[in-house]
Amino acid sequence: MLEPVPDPSYIPERRRVLPLERVGALVEILICSGFPTQVLLIVVMQGFGMPMHAANGHLSPAFVFTLSLLDALLVVGLVVTFLRAHHESPRQVLLGNVRVFREGLLGLATLPGVFMLVTLVLILVGRVAPQLHNVSTNPFEDMLHTRTDAIIFGVVVMIAGGVREEVQRGFIAHRFGQYLGGALWGIAVYSVFFGAAHIDQGYDATIAIGLLGFIWGLLYISRRSIVAPVVSHGLFDVAQLLKFLAFAAR
Repeated sequence: MLEPVPDPSYIPERRRVLPLERVGALVEILICSGFPTQVLLIVVMQGFGMPMHAANGHLSPAFVFTLSLLDALLVVGLVVTFLRAHHESPRQVLLGNVRVFREGLLGLATLPGVFMLVTLVLILVGRVAPQLHNVSTNPFEDMLHTRTDAIIFGVVVMIAGGVREEVQRGFIAHRFGQYLGGALWGIAVYSVFFGAAHIDQGYDATIAIGLLGFIWGLLYISRRSIVAPVVSHGLFDVAQLLKFLAFAAR
């Protein structure tokens, strides 16, 4: 008996997303956004007697480093947990079907464009609205007193910046794509908050970092993998650290 030939023009009807599913996705996104987990960790760490500020009034390097690494572990763990709760593969959602080495090279190749974008944005903002350059010294620079601080901070920015933030971005884009109007909306919304989270570095830096987040989000959407964004983001942060150390050594 011959099997019926499927109609190539047939497009299966997409299942209607229920309001409760949208609420659930939004709750997961908020939990994994980094704000609730960081608040929780700050309360716990201070409860154990770990001071947030050093004797000079600046942020304590030990506190910030510990907070960043613990939050990275917690957020990544939550993302994996939520994906598995939906019977989704974390590897498939976050890494995709790509060759990791090739994606890493792609991330490396984006670095010149990333630096050019940041430079152009900061120059443009400086000319059009110089008042937005309201912070002369990055507050994180005050934590780098020794070579050990710089090495530890380099590890932190790779893990807490490159890995955690791109896992967050990929997860948020994925959930928006499923339940909340599309992945592009997800990275647009997250980029606003991503930039705002760096407001202590200045309004101009907030704009530049928000745009960077959007570019890394587009890279995830186009590749369906966080590998290239992780490499690009992590190396960009490390390069910024090395630039600061080079100028500080003069």
